Amino acid sequence: MGLFDKLRNEFIDIIEWVDTSNDTIVWKFPRYQNEIKMNAKLTVRESQLAVFMNEGVIADVFKPGMYTLTTENMPILTTLKGWKYGFNSPYKADVFFVSTRQFVNQKWGTRNPVMLRDAEFGPVRLRAFGSFAFRVQDAGKFIKEVAATNPEFTVEGVNEQLRNVAITRGMDAIAQAKIPVLDLAANYDEVSALITTKIQPEFNELGLELTKFLIENISLPPEVEAVMDKRSSMGIVGNLGAYAQFQAANAMEQAASNPNGGGLAGAGLGAGVGMAIGGQLGNIFQPNTVQQQQANDGPPPLPGAVQFFAAVNGQQAGPYTMEQLSQLVAAGTINQQSQVWKKGMAAWAVASTVPELADLFNNVPPPLPSV
Repeated sequence: MGLFDKLRNEFIDIIEWVDTSNDTIVWKFPRYQNEIKMNAKLTVRESQLAVFMNEGVIADVFKPGMYTLTTENMPILTTLKGWKYGFNSPYKADVFFVSTRQFVNQKWGTRNPVMLRDAEFGPVRLRAFGSFAFRVQDAGKFIKEVAATNPEFTVEGVNEQLRNVAITRGMDAIAQAKIPVLDLAANYDEVSALITTKIQPEFNELGLELTKFLIENISLPPEVEAVMDKRSSMGIVGNLGAYAQFQAANAMEQAASNPNGGGLAGAGLGAGVGMAIGGQLGNIFQPNTVQQQQANDGPPPLPGAVQFFAAVNGQQAGPYTMEQLSQLVAAGTINQQSQVWKKGMAAWAVASTVPELADLFNNVPPPLPSV
């Protein structure tokens, strides 16, 4: 260092901080062995505070603005230094710039599921995560309680502590709110407000202010969510037979609009598949009245008894015993032209052509003559 540089750096006459980072909370002005010149210029920009410290004791705090440092605008430091009658010589003091901007998008989240008691599901394990924002509220308290005399203090130095406070107090607030698990998603704003109220005092103890607390998600363990998804799917599908017919109708519509010439064939295939699926699902999930009566009021058919399937309303139904077929014939559900089939037959046949069913139609009176 040359003589000119040494003389130039002997006294400090401009004090400022141009913050180029986005995570620095406290920055100490690098005075080193230099002395601050009386009448030096101090520039404090917006979202900054300048804290003067004398031998470990916080003295004056300057808000945004430009100052000419004199004993008049440094009353506390003047008292600590014993400048009773004014002072114009250089002096030594530590100057800390504190950022008062909001530090946003600070993440929080549970590392492990937290056990809570839900009114509907009983004991459940919840995971939660979100973000929060904070700023320095009391620069002097923050330096004394957290930053101390570090020449540079960033968000990373305090973030872990703030996350722990958010998680511990936040989950406690969720438990105390006693909001059902299924209703939490609809009450994120209310829960966030409860958590903010609960943890704000602990931020204030560090000289900080919690400006925003957001919940992004509260979730159950994956295996529990999978069971709930199945339960929801069953509720959405509802009538499986109607759902299958709806799917078949969509397939027919798409096939009919096919410009490659497969419209009629696709439509026929879609209709056949839809009717088959609808019939099978209808038999499984919506059994006919006779089958319901048989299941509820009587034993199953005797082994070896002949059973027929029949086409009812364009759908396969059955199998029916001879007694059940007799009831269906009497009710007009099955007539002589109905298609029937039993095990051993090569194909469906008209009921009147099956010898075993001939007696069923002999007892049916002919239609009434027209008047």
